[in-house]
Amino acid sequence: MASETPQKIAILSVYDKTGLLDLAKGLVKQNIRLLASGGTAKLIREAGFPVDDVSAITKAPEMLSGRVKTLHPAVHAGILARNLASDEKDLAEQNINKVDYVICNLYPFKDTVAKINVTIPEAVEEIDIGGVTLIRAAAKNHGRVTILSDPEDYHDFLQELEQGEVTEKSRQLHALKAFSHTADYDNAISDFFRKKYAGDGLQQLSLRYGANPHQKPASAYMTDRKLPFKVLNGSPGYINLLDALNAWPLVKELSEALEYPAAASFKHVSPAGAAIGVPLNEVEKKVYMVEDIEGLESSGLAQAYARARGADRMSSFGDIIALSHEVDLPTAKIISKEVSDGVVAPGYKPEALEILSKKKGGKYLVLEMDKSYNPPNQEIRTAFGVHLTQRRNDARITPHNTFNSIIVPKESAPLPDSALRDLTVATIALKFTQSNSVCYALNGQVIGLGAGQQSRIHCTRLAGDKADNWWMRFHERALAIKWKKGTKRADKSNAIDLLCSGIVPESGIEREEWESKFEQVPTVFSDEERKAWLGKLSEVAVSSDAFFPFTDNIFRVAKSGVKYIAAPTGSQNDQPCFETAEKLGMTFVEQHIRLFHH
Repeated sequence: MASETPQKIAILSVYDKTGLLDLAKGLVKQNIRLLASGGTAKLIREAGFPVDDVSAITKAPEMLSGRVKTLHPAVHAGILARNLASDEKDLAEQNINKVDYVICNLYPFKDTVAKINVTIPEAVEEIDIGGVTLIRAAAKNHGRVTILSDPEDYHDFLQELEQGEVTEKSRQLHALKAFSHTADYDNAISDFFRKKYAGDGLQQLSLRYGANPHQKPASAYMTDRKLPFKVLNGSPGYINLLDALNAWPLVKELSEALEYPAAASFKHVSPAGAAIGVPLNEVEKKVYMVEDIEGLESSGLAQAYARARGADRMSSFGDIIALSHEVDLPTAKIISKEVSDGVVAPGYKPEALEILSKKKGGKYLVLEMDKSYNPPNQEIRTAFGVHLTQRRNDARITPHNTFNSIIVPKESAPLPDSALRDLTVATIALKFTQSNSVCYALNGQVIGLGAGQQSRIHCTRLAGDKADNWWMRFHERALAIKWKKGTKRADKSNAIDLLCSGIVPESGIEREEWESKFEQVPTVFSDEERKAWLGKLSEVAVSSDAFFPFTDNIFRVAKSGVKYIAAPTGSQNDQPCFETAEKLGMTFVEQHIRLFHH
């Protein structure tokens, strides 16, 4: 006579008892034996359904005030056993029955730690051990065992049982949810203890707020290591860190690629300027307002920041600064004169840190970056609750490997070192600029950058207009401006910007406000004067983060002294762009890597 099919077993241990009695009723209807722990067993029993305590199979009572209930080989061997002869033999020798269904959800750790002034001992008592072990064991063995960790799944589960058996696909999805449940639970625990034990900036740092003041709470943290930066002064905001953590790799890569100190001036997650420490001439010192900085000639880093800040002073107002090398006294002196929110660098000379720590009434942000830190290969971000992951953009931009594919002119000689340098500056800057983006560079610095535009031509025009403005500041009329005593640097920058952009107000109170900054009001540039001066700008390099779709971009860059173009290809209009560049006397280099950044 054939042996009788053994009665199937379900173990129930739930904190959230939603739908529990309906589930118990359905299981009993299918002649499934119920084993339950603590309050779960009590509720089922009081409802009149047959249920045994887990101790009926463990032969051991709950102990340690409920800390140990289900941790026993009789439970977990029954859950983890496979349909293998060796497993069957082991179970038979220990008189253990297989468990077919596990219904378990966990103590609400998140709710506990969300309470005001919750203590560590209170939180510790809410850490579920047995439940997590039940869930993981059942989820691991989902080839045979069904794990239910969400009351929302009870209804469909019972319907499947009534139809015969739980399908393999359902077991897989239940297991996936179970693993996610325990992972989320573990994350909540580690999050709590990270805040308690490493929330002083070691692994977690509380921020004032997120992108806007109403977006609270906000924090920066790492789960598996120390934060790669230390706060030496001030208190970082969310956008401060977005800027700093984009600006730092820019200067790090720029310095490594060109073997110069490098600097960047960042605003709203795009560079306003970036440069390497090419020595400044006397005119550049005056244009960048650093002619009075003692020791400037001896500091490549100071000269790099003077270039980065001076490229687009309007956009750099209130910047986050990134510096590739230890900050010295001349660099700190420049920063002390500018309106800036913070700086990130691998180190600071004591005298430099003293100066910086006094800015903004002692609230100036100073971050020290661990220069040995390399981020993981995979990046993760969340958009509208959806997790997105991608490989980090680890493309390497170097002068001699990135720009050696000259398309036109056909028989062109290799690019001069100055062009390779400037294309490298422009292209690395684009790698960390919100797309679409186009960058003009000269003398080892960005001179115009168009960021975050939906159309390529608007990037090209914006960057070109900035480059034109930069060059107009070198005109003798701009250099000869006599300022009224007491005029602030920011007001000087604004006034020069209006003059050099050709948008000085014609009349009225705005014109009066502009004129009030000067000891002697400069004559506005005529269209002919602007055209003549801009015609002297030459040898400019331009790079694009993606291909140029139309020739209008080529015509526009030619108006701003561009000699060298680097861009990816792939547009239907590649050939017309190449031909137009050659007709206009420009060298077009294929840059093989698209560099979108968002």
